[in-house]
Amino acid sequence: MNHYQTLQVNSQATQQEIKQAYRRLAKQFHPDSQRETKNCDRIIALNAAYEIIGNSKSRRLYDRQQQLGQTNDFFVSRQTRNAAAQKQYQQRKANANPEITYQQWLREIYHPICFLVEKILQPLEMEIEELSADPFDDDLMESFATYLDTCNDYWQQAQQKLASKPNPPQLAGVAANLYYCLNHIGDGIKELQWFTMNYNDQYLHTGQEIFRIAGKLHLQAQERVHSVL
Repeated sequence: MNHYQTLQVNSQATQQEIKQAYRRLAKQFHPDSQRETKNCDRIIALNAAYEIIGNSKSRRLYDRQQQLGQTNDFFVSRQTRNAAAQKQYQQRKANANPEITYQQWLREIYHPICFLVEKILQPLEMEIEELSADPFDDDLMESFATYLDTCNDYWQQAQQKLASKPNPPQLAGVAANLYYCLNHIGDGIKELQWFTMNYNDQYLHTGQEIFRIAGKLHLQAQERVHSVL
């Protein structure tokens, strides 16, 4: 099932029609509703679909991937990972160690991860601007590749940090957002690394778009923290 089928719209639907379909279905299946149709798995699938085709830029990338028949790309595989992540953090919510306070988790897990995420995402625009002077210049491309290697190191550190301790129940949503954010960062790094190997601008644009989504997820995690505090 592709993202259009998940949202019960056709591939020619307008952005407004997609938005309306998402809202209608989200209301129908939302796990906090009192409806008999509430379904956590459906909500996960709806969120993953809307995240892609609800945005005109990422929708164009998705449509191009579909036209090329590349059904195993990151857009599809990420939906499976997101579902696994949601279940993982719901389980943590139920079984979280009561000894771990949310202040401790924020201090030891959340803040270090945010620091690493910002060190990955913030330099991208400047790095691409420097590379744009001459993408075929070996020194400039080598510098960009070094930046990506550093990003990969930071990304691995952040993943290890997130997995090191269970999140307290009230921060399950924050932990899930960070998980999704790091998944996107890993995908984005891979796309950008492909660009350094074949100079195909499609990988560059896709990597930029994935990093943009990662930044949005990071912001959502921050907003969730503020709502808890």
